[in-house]
Amino acid sequence: MIEIALLAGAVAAALAVGLFLRAREGKIRSVERSEAPTDSRLALLSAAGVGDGRPVLLHFSADWCGPCAAVRRVAGQVIDRLEGTPVPPVEVELDIDEYPALARELGVMSLPTTFVLDRDRVERFRVSGVPTAPDLEGALTPLTRTPDSKS
Repeated sequence: MIEIALLAGAVAAALAVGLFLRAREGKIRSVERSEAPTDSRLALLSAAGVGDGRPVLLHFSADWCGPCAAVRRVAGQVIDRLEGTPVPPVEVELDIDEYPALARELGVMSLPTTFVLDRDRVERFRVSGVPTAPDLEGALTPLTRTPDSKS
């Protein structure tokens, strides 16, 4: 009888943890501390082809990652929609196996992981999982305006 109660408790705990993690997946999270990137982070970003001057939609993927294809489609849609903005964003997709040091530096724990960086390569938002196009567009749009534009 005790074994059944322990098993039921373990199953309930696992279910609660799974539901919690699933609720966070694909949600855009604002980065609380938007500090200037360190020299080492800037060097890793530059080596990966992430320049400054334009907002960046950076996503880590791998050949073996099924959901990464969905992120690729969503990112492409958002980049296409924001193409005509004053400062259009650029999309950068990196294979985690080719850029492990940058993935460690950015704290990538699972795939797919997507970052929204401002023009100075400061991390503004991050997403674990597949984001929705409206959420991603909402995060990027303010970064595509010129500093003096009000809309």
